[in-house]
Amino acid sequence: HSSNNRILRLCSHLSNNQLCAAGHHFGPVFIQEPDDVIFPLDSDEKKVVMHCEARGNPPPTYSWYVNRTEVDAEADYRYGFIDGNFIITNASEITDYGRYQCKAENSFGTVLSRDALLQFAYLRTFSGKTRGGVSVREGQGVVLMCAPPPHSPEIIYSWVFNEFPSFVAEDSRRFISQETGNLYISKVQPSDVGSYICLVKNTATNARVLSPPTPLTLKTDGVMGEYEPKIEVHFPTSVLAAKGVTVRLECFALGNPVPTITWRKINGNIPKKARLRKSQAVLEIPNIQLEDSGTYECKAENPRGGTAFKGHLQVYSESEMDSGEKLQWECKATGRPRPTYRWLRNGLPLTSQVPTSLHSTSLLLLIADSGMYQCVAENKYGAIYSNAELKILASAPVFVHNPVRVIATLGKDVSLECKPRASPKPRITWKRGDRRIQLSRRIMLLRNNTLRIVNSSRADEGNYVCRAENQLGSAEMTAVLSFVLPDAMRVELSPSRVEVTVGESVVLSCKATHDTSLDVAFQWFFNQRPINFQQDGQSSTVDLMIRSILLKHAGKYGCRAQTSADTVLAEAELLVRGPPGPPGVVIVEEISDTTATLSWSRGLDNHSPISTYNLQARSPFSLGWQTVKTDPDPVTGDMESAMAVELNPWVEYEFRVVASNAIGTGDPSAPSRGVRTKEAVPSVAPANVSGGNGRRHELVISWEPVSEEFQNGEGFGYIVAFRANGTRGWKEKMVTSADSTTYKYRDETFPPLTPFEVKVGVYNNKGDGPFSRVVIIHSAEGEPREAPTDVKAQSISSSEIRVTWKPPNPGPGRPRGYESPDIFRIYWKDMEQEESGQKQRTVRNETSMVLTGLEGNSLYLITVKGFNSIGQGPATAAVTAKTRKAPPAHPPSNLMWIQEGNNVSLSWDPVKAKDNESDVIGYMVLLKQEGRGHNQVTRTINPSTMLSLPEGGTYIIEVRALSEGGEGAVSSQVRLVTSSGKLVSLLPSQPHTPLHDL
Repeated sequence: HSSNNRILRLCSHLSNNQLCAAGHHFGPVFIQEPDDVIFPLDSDEKKVVMHCEARGNPPPTYSWYVNRTEVDAEADYRYGFIDGNFIITNASEITDYGRYQCKAENSFGTVLSRDALLQFAYLRTFSGKTRGGVSVREGQGVVLMCAPPPHSPEIIYSWVFNEFPSFVAEDSRRFISQETGNLYISKVQPSDVGSYICLVKNTATNARVLSPPTPLTLKTDGVMGEYEPKIEVHFPTSVLAAKGVTVRLECFALGNPVPTITWRKINGNIPKKARLRKSQAVLEIPNIQLEDSGTYECKAENPRGGTAFKGHLQVYSESEMDSGEKLQWECKATGRPRPTYRWLRNGLPLTSQVPTSLHSTSLLLLIADSGMYQCVAENKYGAIYSNAELKILASAPVFVHNPVRVIATLGKDVSLECKPRASPKPRITWKRGDRRIQLSRRIMLLRNNTLRIVNSSRADEGNYVCRAENQLGSAEMTAVLSFVLPDAMRVELSPSRVEVTVGESVVLSCKATHDTSLDVAFQWFFNQRPINFQQDGQSSTVDLMIRSILLKHAGKYGCRAQTSADTVLAEAELLVRGPPGPPGVVIVEEISDTTATLSWSRGLDNHSPISTYNLQARSPFSLGWQTVKTDPDPVTGDMESAMAVELNPWVEYEFRVVASNAIGTGDPSAPSRGVRTKEAVPSVAPANVSGGNGRRHELVISWEPVSEEFQNGEGFGYIVAFRANGTRGWKEKMVTSADSTTYKYRDETFPPLTPFEVKVGVYNNKGDGPFSRVVIIHSAEGEPREAPTDVKAQSISSSEIRVTWKPPNPGPGRPRGYESPDIFRIYWKDMEQEESGQKQRTVRNETSMVLTGLEGNSLYLITVKGFNSIGQGPATAAVTAKTRKAPPAHPPSNLMWIQEGNNVSLSWDPVKAKDNESDVIGYMVLLKQEGRGHNQVTRTINPSTMLSLPEGGTYIIEVRALSEGGEGAVSSQVRLVTSSGKLVSLLPSQPHTPLHDL
């Protein structure tokens, strides 16, 4: 655009723009802008480098801003500059965290870089506090908390089981949340018992720390029954994610049986690019776009029920800018939320410097002056910059490359380009030799000044001259055109057809035969789409290796070789053999009480014939999918129907089919709809029939209930049959509750411990099932009929009496235990205080007991009775016993001692008993060494004794008087400290009388 005879030059931010080439003066253009930096606090260097580089002529100078404030390098010795790079030594999280921006400027203008965030990476250690154990029932769900230490930035969680490096493997039953770090076990098994340690790893530094262990144990009060799922891990109800990132949604539930997780998008489909991870507990959506927004639901289900969670995913985007290279610039950006705009000229806000006008969706800038211009589009998630330079200049035409050699294929179309650098725009003419080229249908001039020759021939070879001219001068460029034959280039791709098996590797080799004077470049294609790499080169051969092949790698591979003269494409077919694909939908054609006829459609055999099919079923009573028996057996690969046999009646089943071939077993089909087998007569009898005990005249019968899985229909119950030994007719009683485990029959006509033959059967609405085997069960026994005999009572101290007796004998012909006591009760009372009667029971079948806590010198009346589960028997005749007088209450006193070598001679004043105390019959001396568990006890009838001290140490001596009433009060302690048998000091623990001649 020209105005007032001035020539305007526009230099965009693109680094390869020819208008910005060396040799011309122009304003700064960024080659490298600062990136976000995460700096490890434990780095040895402690040095952060923020990079910035710009092109410009003259070369630009640099300055830096942190949090919008210009950095003063002289104010902080830690700051330094090398070219445009900003260096911070001894970086500190407290002082240096923030947003950094580079400014580049020269005499033609100023530009500001994008903001770069400087963060600091660290990972503290866990608290050393011991973690409490977790105890749950088998079958119950549990959550083990990680409680990670402070960290920055993100961390990765894993769990160690018992000892490093044994890691917890995640599956449908165990899940580690990467949001909370917690370990979730939906259904605890005995194998889960052990010690769990949370391991966290810093994503920036790879540093790792371990938590204290958390023990997991099983309770012994039973097994947790089945219960419906409870979702413990879920994503937020509102998820906000940036466009282009990968979104990871977590969902995991506790439950018994282990729940199955499924996902769906409300009012839409889950994106095809989405992937399910960790047994479907994680939904991962890569490269998220605006159309992926919506409400997502995860559902957890098991046979006991289901529960669901919903959350809304909203996608936002940073501004995306399109700036036109025009004198009248229009700055447009897209983003969510909608971006706002601001303009900079030479790094400063553009206000009244030049005319501007603001519109709702764009900003129109009417440019009148030279300088560096920047449009900044921003929303709350970020800001981006678009740069351009406006400069007044003039230049004559210049060709960068001259002459130019063009080699083309004979008979094909040829294009000769003419692209001079010039301002203002030059006028272009083409000539061949001295004559101007005459344009025609075969030779034409395109709008971009390119000369086009259609259906070339040998006559077209030669030199072509492009002349560019403006008011400042002119220049010419010569294009030398030559041809190669059409078949001069060939491409061979070998092998052209290859068959491989999943997991193998293959190499496709592409070889080009071409004019050796031309460079050749290769490009690979898969099913006509370019593969994301390109092989340039001087070599005439290029190989493509595919490692660990998957089924998805099957297809057509193309190799395109290209020279300046020609382009040739060759293709090869790759066929991949693998396990079969999943069979089609499974249909239950017929159902009986024990069979189900299934049909399905064939899935892909993946180039290896299907050999067999495996039929699987699951029910509320199975642990997941189980293989079922079939008719025929085996089910061969040419079949598409079979019968599942030996099913249980009146059970709801789902079925699926799995195909196998020589390569392996494929994925299963989708489950069939749930169907219930028909009812049938029960076929399983109760187990472990037993009984006994109960009250007098009762026959108690018990059994293990039959599982619902084997009840075979509605109206299930039990038939209890019994008869006394030696009789013929059975008595039968109906028990209508399927959960019953006991039946009691009462008849006062049969004596205790009568033997009965007993069996228990089953029935339902379809009829009677089998009985258990016959067992012998005795009716309840009666209470004891006889009293114990030979009762004796003997005083053994002032507070104790020993009582003994003989149990009654069963009558002749009676079985042992018949009406016999299991336990005995002893009754006693003080003759002087008859209201103070007491009783005490024995442990089973004991025939003696020591009565304790009695009054000294007192007469007691004692009787014994027998007891069993029915009641008590008659009491024995009473016997009497008198406790002995109490031992002396006064302790030995005036302890004295003399050392003689390794021996100590000890004496004390005799103890005299009072009238109400037992006479003294001797003394007990206790010698104990501190730090040792062994005590030495010496008894003597005299008030003196000799003690041996075998080794050095500290000894304590105590003395008690002995009497028929027991041990008397203890004396004060004497403490002796010795070394190798030599007495060092005498240390009484209480005042005593020492000997004066020691």
